[in-house]
Amino acid sequence: MRHPAATALAALALAATLAACGTTEEAAEDDTPAHSGDPITLTDARGEEVTLEGPAVRVAGTEWNVVEYLVSLGVQPVGVSDIEGFEQWNTAARLDDGVTDIGTRGEPSIDTLGTLDLDAVFVTDQLVEGAIEQIEETTPVIVVPGGNAEDPIGQMFENVDLVATATGTEDRAREIREEFDTALADGRAALADAGAEGATVAFSDAYRTGEAVTIRPFGEGSLIGAVLGELGFANAWSQVEGLEFDAVYGLGQTDVEGLTSLPDDTEFWYYGSGDNDPYGQTLVDNAVWTSLPFAADATRLPDGIWTFGGPAAMLQFVDAAVAAAS
Repeated sequence: MRHPAATALAALALAATLAACGTTEEAAEDDTPAHSGDPITLTDARGEEVTLEGPAVRVAGTEWNVVEYLVSLGVQPVGVSDIEGFEQWNTAARLDDGVTDIGTRGEPSIDTLGTLDLDAVFVTDQLVEGAIEQIEETTPVIVVPGGNAEDPIGQMFENVDLVATATGTEDRAREIREEFDTALADGRAALADAGAEGATVAFSDAYRTGEAVTIRPFGEGSLIGAVLGELGFANAWSQVEGLEFDAVYGLGQTDVEGLTSLPDDTEFWYYGSGDNDPYGQTLVDNAVWTSLPFAADATRLPDGIWTFGGPAAMLQFVDAAVAAAS
């Protein structure tokens, strides 16, 4: 895992033809909402003030968490980075047909973005150097933080609120927060009913290079770790001495030997996708892995839960966690 332009051009040409005719009937055929309301000025993650003519309607997103925010808020983006990857890794948000692929998440196609007549482009700071400045030559850019290990859930909702302000969907943002809080409360109640609250959980993903497996622990400062904490679980990774986590996403790095430092009563949960399952494949005959007391019962959570996503993805994770623990 790696932190149709021609159709869009044809649509733009048709829209230009209709506008040139200047008749009421033809203008009504364009069902794209126009700007309404007063200009909006907001401050993005750079500390930059960004002014929009009104709520952004035609938008694009380079990062999948932002794409999920938009769809959850009821705003279908017209441009998304790596649509095939998004639809594999994030099943919490469904894209409409006809969305244009704008390239990779780290390096979107400036030319493609320029054909989409966008009101705004939402990005994180993970773009290649100079990309933001190039996009800003034609379209307002709003930079959204990728995460914050000090308060991952709080940062997630600050992100949602920023996108909601830009798109005029603040009411829906408040509903999303209420749905999230309700899901956490329901999850805690379900775990209590099952006598499964308070378990010690180690959640990770992993990737392999040849036969070598690198394990990525999700610490307490990760979004997943924070949700686990809200559900009442103890994070097993916090008991591993010397394990460090990054300040943005709360992720660490270790190898199979590093798993020997986990408590014996750990419930080991992990994430894969499709054939990407290092624990169930590469490590199946690894002597260190198979000797661990929790290896035989290690649980792979369902595919398509984007662990760096938004509230909709985290609702999927809550359901998966309750099911795994019960």
